[in-house]
Amino acid sequence: MSKRGRRRAPAGTRTPAWRRGRRAVALAGCGALVATMTTGCWAEPSAMPAVRDFLIAWQVGNYHAAAGRTVGLDRDQVQDALSRVRQQLDAASLRLSLGTEVPGSEVDQIVKKGDEADARFTVKIDLGENGQPWEYPGLMHLKRVGGKWKIVWSPSIIHTKLRQGQRLAVVTKVPKRAQITDTQGRSVLRVTGAYMVGVYPGQLADPKRTIDLLTKQTKIDGGRRLDAERLLGRVRSAPPQEFLPLLTLQVPAHWGLIQRLGNVPGLQFKGIQAPIAPGYAPELVGGLGPATADRLQQVGAPYQPGDTIGVSGIQLLQQRRLAGTPTVQVVAQDESGKNTEELRSWEGQKPQAVQTTLDPAFQARADNALSKLPYPASLVEVRPSTGEVRAVSNHGTNGRNLAFEGRYPPGLAFGIVSTEALFSQAGMKASTETTCPGTVTIGDKTFTNRTLPKATLADHFAASCKTALAQLGSRLDAQTLVKEASQFGLGKDYGLSVPAFTGSVPAPANDGEKAAMMVGEGNVRVSPLAMALVAGAAQSGTWRPPYVLKDIQQTVQPPQAQSLQAEPIAGLKKVLDQTAKRGNARPARVSGDVVGVAALATYEEGGRTKTVSWFVGSAGDRAFALAVEGRVPTAQIAALFLRGVPRTARTTG
Repeated sequence: MSKRGRRRAPAGTRTPAWRRGRRAVALAGCGALVATMTTGCWAEPSAMPAVRDFLIAWQVGNYHAAAGRTVGLDRDQVQDALSRVRQQLDAASLRLSLGTEVPGSEVDQIVKKGDEADARFTVKIDLGENGQPWEYPGLMHLKRVGGKWKIVWSPSIIHTKLRQGQRLAVVTKVPKRAQITDTQGRSVLRVTGAYMVGVYPGQLADPKRTIDLLTKQTKIDGGRRLDAERLLGRVRSAPPQEFLPLLTLQVPAHWGLIQRLGNVPGLQFKGIQAPIAPGYAPELVGGLGPATADRLQQVGAPYQPGDTIGVSGIQLLQQRRLAGTPTVQVVAQDESGKNTEELRSWEGQKPQAVQTTLDPAFQARADNALSKLPYPASLVEVRPSTGEVRAVSNHGTNGRNLAFEGRYPPGLAFGIVSTEALFSQAGMKASTETTCPGTVTIGDKTFTNRTLPKATLADHFAASCKTALAQLGSRLDAQTLVKEASQFGLGKDYGLSVPAFTGSVPAPANDGEKAAMMVGEGNVRVSPLAMALVAGAAQSGTWRPPYVLKDIQQTVQPPQAQSLQAEPIAGLKKVLDQTAKRGNARPARVSGDVVGVAALATYEEGGRTKTVSWFVGSAGDRAFALAVEGRVPTAQIAALFLRGVPRTARTTG
């Protein structure tokens, strides 16, 4: 700031309070004249009215009136220069005030010397995106013309560093997006072709028409559109000579839209190859897309229309970490862009990679096992000793991550929970003799299956005897059964970094509902992830919360690991082992450590009868759950998964 006109008080003295207060009151009183633009607070020859009215007119957008207070340039040119400031900065607001603050001293607002004067003022511009406003000191020179004070026009009034022939511009430097990696640190994304669709702002004959046509053509993912008004503001504020990306569209997925946009005047297309498509587990990893208006509400500032952001899965949930935040600069430059001077800069945040627990080898096995099924299917594998999710596969689910978010009745796969409850709370054992009638009615519920002779609980479980478990519900009270389900993590908040359904096991209201709960029917609902964790707890004796992202601070603290009673778990292992050796899970017994259960559940949903086939089991330090929305031999699919395939999932390092 220039020292010109600075007035200092004598050492050891201060401006009297009454004088400071009088000045403040005078300015406040004139503030009421914003609407009328009158100048009656000061009589000439003070330069204050001219300065004040110029600043007020500029701030409220009355550029014609502001230009009328100037000399030195055609009035229309001044009006045009002032009106462009908001456009060139895409400013949300502009506020002007007389005077500046310099710590430790007082600087007069207006310093007059004969028929000339200098006036200091402050500019505060809100650039939007919830950032700090840009505040800087301004200076204007005045001279008396025909007895009246006039502002001598210069571009430096807009900013002291702005020169003739220059304009303001906002430069946004977007950092390269970080990778999503697997458990070994390799990218889970693959390189794919895409087009960057954008404009050279200075080459647009009619920016508004180009943007209007672009937004009308752009219907993405269910009709989402770009925000035309904000996008136009971004185009007008960008350096006119630099390419400004507005969309990144993958091929062939968006080929139709790319062709339609080819008819929009002013749009430019740049072909790129980039690691932006999921190599596997796309429903979990997620995708990238344009920053439409509703998506911007999800990710928040500082992202803008035209940015490429995460639109689903981890890409969306970890948008700020993966993308970082852009560095924003306000610059003064000529139309060629060759002479550019930075006026202010806001440093962005560097992107950081997100590492998942996914293992490409296990993921490939899961994808292969489901690939030929005629029904929607999902499979999750976890490591019981840690809770790591190592594979998440969805087949035919229309982009939904049903492996984590599916809501199905578990059928007799829930027998893992109810059998452990019988062992721990009712004193039963795998060798306890039970009956398996063809039909049994409990309360208002009737259960049927083929009649089997008396045998052990383990034998009847292996044979998928629903009536045996339904009858044994009489040995447990309702709250005990719900509590045991909670011990297996059902219904708990996992504190997971991605959406997941953890299960719903409402307390049964009567004996019929309790019997239905024993066999995984009625109101019981689970996801494949929840059941994989049940299998993991049965294998290790400890339920552990799952996690799929490493080194990510979770918004909800995950629950503590829950140790189950050793003796009931030992009995449960015998039951599951017998089921795999000579029961309904036998086709999955590809090695001696495979245990589990196959189940089928029929239920009503939306007025339709539906069927879900399950396999829930483990092999060593691998626990998994498979759910198929149809009647299929899940034990055979589990065998295919456990045997593996001689290839690995597609990845790009």
